[in-house]
Amino acid sequence: MIKIINLTKIFRTESVQTTALNEVSLEISQGEFVAIMGPSGCGKSTLLKIVTGVLSPTAGNIQIEGKVSALLELGAGFNEEYSGIENIYLNGRMMGYSRKEMDERLNGIVEFADIGDFINQPVKTYSSGMFARLAFAVAINVEPDILIVDEALSVGDIFFQNKCFKKFDELKRNGVTILFVSHDIGSVRQMCSRVLWLDHGTVRAFGEAAHICDMYMDEKR
Repeated sequence: MIKIINLTKIFRTESVQTTALNEVSLEISQGEFVAIMGPSGCGKSTLLKIVTGVLSPTAGNIQIEGKVSALLELGAGFNEEYSGIENIYLNGRMMGYSRKEMDERLNGIVEFADIGDFINQPVKTYSSGMFARLAFAVAINVEPDILIVDEALSVGDIFFQNKCFKKFDELKRNGVTILFVSHDIGSVRQMCSRVLWLDHGTVRAFGEAAHICDMYMDEKR
């Protein structure tokens, strides 16, 4: 469960003040698949970073029940000098898992990522697609209650994206809450139950996926 009340985030420099989020409120129940849509700079990534704890809000409250696993910017949480295997264990430690617990998850992660012998190579040699494969495989195999995905799948090939969407179905059936940022209206319609539409840091609309997608597309035409 995620409950957000009047969430505001202001970024300040010596000469500029920018309001990235302005009194955003919403509630997401366990097992929901919610998309966040809006133009670049509308506050989507800022909201996700606050949910994951990467950023703190300037004002407002946020309540989260359950373990959060996030796939945000590609490369976040990875050491480019480490191999794929080493980064799996690194991310496991960051999530609070012991080496033994990650040993038990290793095969599933390697199998899902499916990047061959590159798993033993430094990740600085990876293409963006291989990076996305490994990062997603790690994120879904640490048994999250809440999974957050921020556009990272857009760099993967269509076959891997389809594989991820099938995994999303499995996670939904297991009661995992998913927050998904995407500009792919077709995927949002297919996968999501509700959509949050952000516009200049405020909630433009929040409701049933097909309805909000229609509203969003009508304005873009």
